[in-house]
Amino acid sequence: MLPYLYLYLIVFHHSSPLSSSPSSSPCELQAQFNLNQIYKAGDFILGGLFHVHLSSIFPGLSFTSKPQDPTCYGFDIQRFRWAQTMAFAITEINRNPSLLPNVTLGYRIYDTCHTLGVAFRTALSLVSGREEQFQLDERCVGSPPMLGIVGAGSSTNSIAISSILGLYRVPMVSYYAACSCLSDQMQFPSFFRTIPSDAFQVRAMLQIMRRYGWTWAGMLFTDDDYGRNAARSFQSDLAQSGLGCLAYVEVLPWDHDPVEIQRIVTVMKKSTARVVIVFPYGRYLVDLMEEVIKQDVRGLQWIASEDWTSYAILESPRFLPYLTGVLGIAIHRGRIPGLKDFLLNIHPDNDPDNSHENNIVRQFWEYTFGCKFAPLPSEWVDAGGRMCTGQEDLGTAETILMDLSVFRPEYNVYKAVYALAHALHDMLQCVPGRGPFSGHSCASLQTIQPWQLVYYLEKINFTTSIGEHVSFDENGDALPFYDVINWVQFPDGSAKVLNVGVYKKSASGVEELVLDEDRIFWNFESKKPPRSVCSESCSPGTRVARRKGEPVCCFDCIACSGGEISNETDSTECSNCPEDFWSSPQRDHCVPKSLEFLSYHEALGISLTTISLLGTFISAIVLGIFIYHRSTPMVRANNSELSFLLLLSLKLCFLCSLLFIGRPRIWTCQLRHAAFGISFVLCVSCILVKTMVVLAVFKASKPGATDIMKWFGAMQQRGTVLSLTFIQATICTAWLVSASPAPHKNTHYHSDKIVYECVVGSTVGFAVLLGYIGLLALLSFLLAFMARNLPDNFNEAKLITFSMLIFCAVWIAFIPAYISSPGKYADVVEVFAILASSFGILVALFGPKCYIILFRPERNTKKSIMGRALSLASGGEEQFQLDESCVGSPPMLGISLEFLSYNEPLGISLTSISLLGTLICAIVLGIFIYHRSTPMAQFKFNRIYKAGDFILGGLFEIHLSSAFPELSFTSKQQDLICYGFDIPGFRMAQTMAFAITEINRNPSLLPNVTLGYSLYDTCLTLGGAFRSALSLVSGREEQFQLNESCVGSPPVLGIVGDSPSTHSIAISSVLGLYRVSLVSYYSTCSCLSDRNKFPSFFRTIPSDAFQVQAMLQIMKRFGWTWAGLLFTNDAYGRNAAQSFQSDLAQSGFGCLAYVEVLPWDHDPAELQRIVTVMKTSTARVVIAFIYVPFTVHLMEEVVKQNVTGLQWMASEAWTTDPKLLTLDFMPYLGGTLGIAIRRGEIPGLKDFLLKIHPHNGHDNSHENNIMRRFWEHTFQCNFPPLPSEWVDAGGRVCTGQEDLATAEAALLDVSDLRPEYNVYKAVYALAHAIHDMLHCVPGKGPFIGHSCAGLRTIQPWQLLYYLERINFSTPFGDHVSFDENGDALPIYDVMNWVWLPDGSTKVHNVGVVKKLVSAGEELILDEDRIFWNFESKKPPRSVCSESCSPGTRVARRKGEPVCCFDCIACSEGEISNETDSTECTSCPEDFWSSPQRDHCVPKSLEFLSYHEALGISVTIISLLGTLICAIVLGIFIYHRSTPMVRANNSELSFLLLLSLKLCFLCSLLFIGRPRIWTCQLRHAAFGISFVLCVSCILVKTMVVLAVFKASKPGATDIMKWFGAMQQRGTVLALTSIQATICIAWLVSASPAPHKNTHYHSDTIVYECDVGSTVGFGVLLGYIGLLALLSFLLAFMARNLPDNFNEAKLITFSMLIFCAVWIAFIPAYISSPGKYADVVEVFAILASSFGILVALFGPKCYIILLKPERNTKKSIMGRGGAAKM
Repeated sequence: MLPYLYLYLIVFHHSSPLSSSPSSSPCELQAQFNLNQIYKAGDFILGGLFHVHLSSIFPGLSFTSKPQDPTCYGFDIQRFRWAQTMAFAITEINRNPSLLPNVTLGYRIYDTCHTLGVAFRTALSLVSGREEQFQLDERCVGSPPMLGIVGAGSSTNSIAISSILGLYRVPMVSYYAACSCLSDQMQFPSFFRTIPSDAFQVRAMLQIMRRYGWTWAGMLFTDDDYGRNAARSFQSDLAQSGLGCLAYVEVLPWDHDPVEIQRIVTVMKKSTARVVIVFPYGRYLVDLMEEVIKQDVRGLQWIASEDWTSYAILESPRFLPYLTGVLGIAIHRGRIPGLKDFLLNIHPDNDPDNSHENNIVRQFWEYTFGCKFAPLPSEWVDAGGRMCTGQEDLGTAETILMDLSVFRPEYNVYKAVYALAHALHDMLQCVPGRGPFSGHSCASLQTIQPWQLVYYLEKINFTTSIGEHVSFDENGDALPFYDVINWVQFPDGSAKVLNVGVYKKSASGVEELVLDEDRIFWNFESKKPPRSVCSESCSPGTRVARRKGEPVCCFDCIACSGGEISNETDSTECSNCPEDFWSSPQRDHCVPKSLEFLSYHEALGISLTTISLLGTFISAIVLGIFIYHRSTPMVRANNSELSFLLLLSLKLCFLCSLLFIGRPRIWTCQLRHAAFGISFVLCVSCILVKTMVVLAVFKASKPGATDIMKWFGAMQQRGTVLSLTFIQATICTAWLVSASPAPHKNTHYHSDKIVYECVVGSTVGFAVLLGYIGLLALLSFLLAFMARNLPDNFNEAKLITFSMLIFCAVWIAFIPAYISSPGKYADVVEVFAILASSFGILVALFGPKCYIILFRPERNTKKSIMGRALSLASGGEEQFQLDESCVGSPPMLGISLEFLSYNEPLGISLTSISLLGTLICAIVLGIFIYHRSTPMAQFKFNRIYKAGDFILGGLFEIHLSSAFPELSFTSKQQDLICYGFDIPGFRMAQTMAFAITEINRNPSLLPNVTLGYSLYDTCLTLGGAFRSALSLVSGREEQFQLNESCVGSPPVLGIVGDSPSTHSIAISSVLGLYRVSLVSYYSTCSCLSDRNKFPSFFRTIPSDAFQVQAMLQIMKRFGWTWAGLLFTNDAYGRNAAQSFQSDLAQSGFGCLAYVEVLPWDHDPAELQRIVTVMKTSTARVVIAFIYVPFTVHLMEEVVKQNVTGLQWMASEAWTTDPKLLTLDFMPYLGGTLGIAIRRGEIPGLKDFLLKIHPHNGHDNSHENNIMRRFWEHTFQCNFPPLPSEWVDAGGRVCTGQEDLATAEAALLDVSDLRPEYNVYKAVYALAHAIHDMLHCVPGKGPFIGHSCAGLRTIQPWQLLYYLERINFSTPFGDHVSFDENGDALPIYDVMNWVWLPDGSTKVHNVGVVKKLVSAGEELILDEDRIFWNFESKKPPRSVCSESCSPGTRVARRKGEPVCCFDCIACSEGEISNETDSTECTSCPEDFWSSPQRDHCVPKSLEFLSYHEALGISVTIISLLGTLICAIVLGIFIYHRSTPMVRANNSELSFLLLLSLKLCFLCSLLFIGRPRIWTCQLRHAAFGISFVLCVSCILVKTMVVLAVFKASKPGATDIMKWFGAMQQRGTVLALTSIQATICIAWLVSASPAPHKNTHYHSDTIVYECDVGSTVGFGVLLGYIGLLALLSFLLAFMARNLPDNFNEAKLITFSMLIFCAVWIAFIPAYISSPGKYADVVEVFAILASSFGILVALFGPKCYIILLKPERNTKKSIMGRGGAAKM
């Protein structure tokens, strides 16, 4: 057997110089545990650990009384059956003649009560035995050897126990510990299991979730290693798979806190997740389900882990309504023939010993039959309880023990026992000389070592009785295989767990899920799988918009904006279509943008083509008519050659419009405007020359006129036309050469269309072209106007005037319409203008002539042409109508493109994947073998020892590393070899020795008590540390006796150490069981603050949690949001990294570019990879939680790859280590900022160190040789006996006379004492606790009965009581005390590595970070002292992406950390007013984004204002028109008695002028901010005013016709119907109709101000909504009807005698009126916003001025300038004014 490995299990007291009588204190077993067990003797014993009871109660940790054993309760029949399965398997093996023949296996099965403390005690008892006394002699009295353990039943227990058994290679085969962490053979070299790893179980669950599309689930787990590791693995795999998210992650309380359970169930109830993943032990789920029933939480789909899938207690009718339908991962089912018969034979009398130590069967009997064995407890008797007789019949009992329908854990137990048996069988069958061990030896029956059994266990390969293959892989795991089960409840209320599938891993490594879905029962009304998603998948055409602050699975589906698509489900971004493509209506693919141009295939194009060809055809017909009749007077009299040329140019004008139709091409774009310009110039030039010829002929016909016609001969006419046309051709050529028009794809008008247009190239060129045409047309109009009074035979000028008036009216209206028309509609407007003006010229000039030629040939004579009766002005035409159809929609001038950003999670939180420090409970257990008297695990250590009344232990890393032997298990494990002497570690050990020496000299502290010390070198390895700790607490004597003499070493009351957190976790977990104090000076893992796990742990160094906060404060100070993280794969590194990642994620301050784990074996390839990652990363800051040896190897690779420009942030583990302050490393590490332990001063330490001498130690053996090692390292010599290689190399011998003061030893550098100061404080803390304990006053003590701890009976737990309460100050002035977690008040120095100009290096203090009493952290930095190792000498910039300024939003880069993003400018109408905003918010409806997009500004209101140039111009023109009307009215009133006024119906003229004033003034209602009254009045006033005006003109025309009719002989008295009253009545009646229309319109759908945002996104077009389009149409139609009647009547009166010829002026004015309003319609429709008002005002003013000038201009001319013609004679004469 192994020796006893813990002092307090064997001997605590000893012969002490302070004892009054050495024999007065007998030796006693300090930690004898009372354990429930089942035992059977055998040649070899197999141990078993089972949770036969569900829980236990531990006593409180007040340390005022000796801790009591825990009490177990809640008998678990299932676990009892597991234990009995082990007993059955061993019984079956013993009966099997082919397996272990002639060897009888026994078993010792312990009940762990589902508690780690009890499990640890049972494991210790298994491997060490429980005898009070034993002797190490050849008789080997004691129990037979325990070769292996089956268990434990939980991952937490297995981790803790296996970490100890692994040190001694004691095999442990678990049947139920599934934690994936146990697959690490480096940490657990002797651990095996027959249950698959949790990693496989997790993947099975994920496959089920994938199968049913469950992306939204909750997760529950217990706060133990099984739960934490399974949950961490699930979270990690879920995140990596991207399959889904967790709605909540809750930890089930260990203490079954009802309030916490109620909170958890409330969370489940409120959550939208319908699926719940549960990793608890079954007993924790019972309390949860009670609360589920209480709150009636239904509709959940539970997914069970293997631990509770078949937990019978949960299959009760009470729970089934909620748990039916559970899908679970279950251990593969097996069959164990014969087990039921074995169980039926269980009987309490079968056990030869029914004591407390062999009582599990008795407890089962009592539980099953509800009775008690004698002696009966009094309370049982009082309650009337019955006594067990042992005669009860187990076969008739209602117990689930006999439910053998499904063997799952039992089958694993069965396989585990057989695995150990087969390994032992193979070992015993070894043939000597062919064995696997040293010298090909075999293990003998009498000298079997546990490590030998491990060798065979790794290689077992057998098949069970049911044909299942059993073997272990390189990690100790069996081939994974799980059943998928389903809980079914039948109509009769019964329940059954059905197997519905399997999840297995094949030998090739392929994992496969097979489900029989038809057999699955779903506990939902639909009887179908539930739908459990946070958000339904976003279909193609939409994108995921993360909800801020929620998991990534919670999102909204936002339809892609126009021009963007997503063609995948759950796309995170909508991608822009290429420039020439647009999104489909479903937004799921890009389609080519529709090309918009004026096509021959659309109705508009066909119509215009038809009209164009019609015009060409008419021109050709007219040309044919003129050619055919070219000899007639009508053709010859009007310059036939110019007429032919004019008709030819009109044909070209009609045809050139075809160039505007069809797909734009380079030649059509170049020709269209050139052809149009040249054709129209040719046309207008012909008209101009015609007019000039008319005037020239008239001048030439006067008496005495010069021979002017010589300048207007045929050649001159042709030359003039050619010259004028040549100028236009030159303009076109210059334009085409300098900036030629070309096809252009315009996407500005419509986002979803490409407007294929001809860009003019040069606007100046186009303007000059149009201007030249306008100039010629204006000249033609003016010359024709000058020729208006010529005799009739020269009166073609009137027709030219008429045609040019139409031409100018059309092209003036064209300009605003063309500018405001987008895309193809601009071409439509231009074609319309070409066709309208062409038809106007054709009809006006050639219509009357063709009428005479074709229909009045009698008038086509020279006499008629020259006579008075024929007037060319009459034209002879019937009537013609300029009609147009402007098909199309109003232009879309702008569209708001809306881009929505992700909502993430906010974040998306990083899952911490670092492993928590496992609860590694470690104590070295002694196993003695019978044949030998030497301990099996006697280790050799380096140490420093000094005797004393009480001993304080110390654990220090005096060597940097060690070499472990290879784990082949073919030879006995050798001791580790330490190398790399570490001076700082040695100085820390010497600091402890100095502190104890100082305390011993202090008369006020521990007077009359001498402290001793035993300091061990752990060689920076966990194995070395564990062995050292075990040696400290158990002693190292070869032989000892438990008698009254108590021979042995004085007690170790407390230990100072260890340095690494991993070591402290492992050691403290063991020492905590026995309440042995451990005060660490360097272990910073935050996990060590858990007092439940580490009740006896204290430390004088702050926790990593505070160090992490300090680093985050520094990062925040300098704005470093992008960093890399390096850590070592130990408890210190993992916990620090996990804490850093967690705090960084919670703070939301930054992200990690990479997280790398430094390899323990310093693998060069892995280090090269890590440094390459650092080199290629954009992160300039590196956070390193690593120890110095790892840093050295890392920096060597950094130097090799020359990775400069990094800002290192060091943890306290390496901040001040001098090994890194080398010239090789400083170019790379210079400027490092580090967190350092608080510096202190220790007076006298240097003098103490100078007195160190190798002969100061009384024992210079291997166990007390650290002084000699130091001496040899310092002086590079060796003490005798010298190694042969040392002699051969000429090495010198150490004499011991070397002078330490003259040596260049870093030992003497006491200027920067940091960890040493923590050691100093730790020693004083223990000393003060002992002092306070020894000064206790009897009767006033803190223990039972107010007793004190006796000097000879001190217990470790008593010292803990005082250690928790110490409160003192060091000579340096620092206060020392511990909080409730055993932590000191945290304070750190902030250090900076400086590279001085002379090449020397220095680490100096640049700040401090400390925790305030008010619970806040404070960072104080002297930034001026910080050295930055960069050219700029400033802090580096380390961000993945620069902050997004206000006006932009963060666009996460897919697949990268949240700190990596692009800054996307907010779309128009959206703003962000914060830095790094994740969303742009839309401005309110009446607001728009500022140019910087950082705030909303009121949208500019657009209306025709009095303050803008356009509004001012229109107002001036309106007022000018009003003023002119007033002046004309005044003139008419002043001259009202003159014939000119009286002859033209003066009353109607006054009324007409008044209406014209109203027309001019009503235009002002269209200017200014629209208001309700202006909107209502503007169209009403306009409509009534114009109807009044046109009514007066209509009545005037009717009166003219009536007067003419009445003047004929025999005419009736028609004038009685046209008297003054009738005229007034007619005007009033016609105006009343319009007023009625307006009133009806205003009453039914009144116009009102309307804020229109459709035209411009950033502008509110404040306009008057007409309310009723029908009303507006009727109003305009009525005006048009009256104007048309006026025009027709005036046209009919055109040939009346001159004295009644005002009709010609009316015709002229109505023609202008109609031309303006016909041009108004397309211009109004295509003009957006205020420009529609401008067009309408323009039409009002133009038509008003046309009427005013046409009707009253000639009259005012005569009245004012030709008064001699304002007589009755002149009016009635031939030359009357009517011709004007």
